[in-house]
Amino acid sequence: MDVSPLPYGVIVQTPSDADNLFETTAAGYYPRERTKTLFEEIRASITNNSNDDRSFWRPVLPWGGVYSIKAGKKAMACTPLYVRISLKNTCTIDGFLMLLYVILSENENFRRELSTYLGREFVERFLFLMDSYKFTTVKLLWIWDKMEKCQYKSKVHKASLEIDLFGNEHENFTRNLENLMSTIQETFCSNGRCPAGVQEDQRKTIIIYPSQDSLLGDVIQAAVDELFCPRIELCEELGCNGQREFTQRIFCHDAPPFVILNMQQWKSEELAYVPYSLAVAEHRYLLEGATLFNKEEHHYSAAFMIDGNWMHYDGLRNENLVLLNKPPELLLLSSLVYVRDQELIKGDLYDSKMKRWLYKTT
Repeated sequence: MDVSPLPYGVIVQTPSDADNLFETTAAGYYPRERTKTLFEEIRASITNNSNDDRSFWRPVLPWGGVYSIKAGKKAMACTPLYVRISLKNTCTIDGFLMLLYVILSENENFRRELSTYLGREFVERFLFLMDSYKFTTVKLLWIWDKMEKCQYKSKVHKASLEIDLFGNEHENFTRNLENLMSTIQETFCSNGRCPAGVQEDQRKTIIIYPSQDSLLGDVIQAAVDELFCPRIELCEELGCNGQREFTQRIFCHDAPPFVILNMQQWKSEELAYVPYSLAVAEHRYLLEGATLFNKEEHHYSAAFMIDGNWMHYDGLRNENLVLLNKPPELLLLSSLVYVRDQELIKGDLYDSKMKRWLYKTT
């Protein structure tokens, strides 16, 4: 953490202060004993819900946040003795943090794999803080551990540090996971004199552009196939009449535990028609949730599934976790989150998808 903007002598009890959050043993850090997790309470509320009351009993991961900081002995001149950190416009990370918590809580394989990328200690702290309802600390954990300082604005006002996360969720959250989803594809031209020769195309995101096609699931799968599957096209290099072969696109660091599709603001009503299963580079990914965008308020929220039920999370509302009977209206679909299934896709199914692009020419 960069503490330079804080008053001299101030000690920040950050979320990385493991002694406050975990019991220390010879084997490492372990969460202090607790009765029921937040996820278990949310799941129980779904089972016990009624048509009259479809919301969770208390706010979860509310918008913004205030974090108190204890002044140290050297801060004799500091007035007051307690300063604070104020968070603003946190919806650009809130929705993904909520999705991350739900998936980590219900999927042991996902938790184990993601710990390899994010760090086991980070994942354990994240889950413990969420289950302890320390929501502001959860956000600071992400900001200081995973984000770069250039991704947010900060300023000191008297004895308070203000951090503003206004912007785009893809810049504030998914950008920090791009190495997970990095892919590469090689291309070769059949013309030995082609000035472009051999090229490499590296991508860090998967973007699905809006379409007028009513079969939304086919559109999404077709767009993923076009990005990953091998194909042959006429070379676009000036003066070249050869054919350019595109090899199968592969992940740079093996298949990630999840993929995030940038949906470029599709209508949220189409959430009911997105594919629950997606074939990506010989692996099957299953739909877990989505982030949504309110254009008028410039505000992000999220929807996720628990036991086949859709819930809508909106940190800006008083009742911010609500069981849905239909997709939320008047919102735009910002991202889709898919988690990798443990089984590989059968070869004949994937081969048939590749053949759709192998002989494509323009």
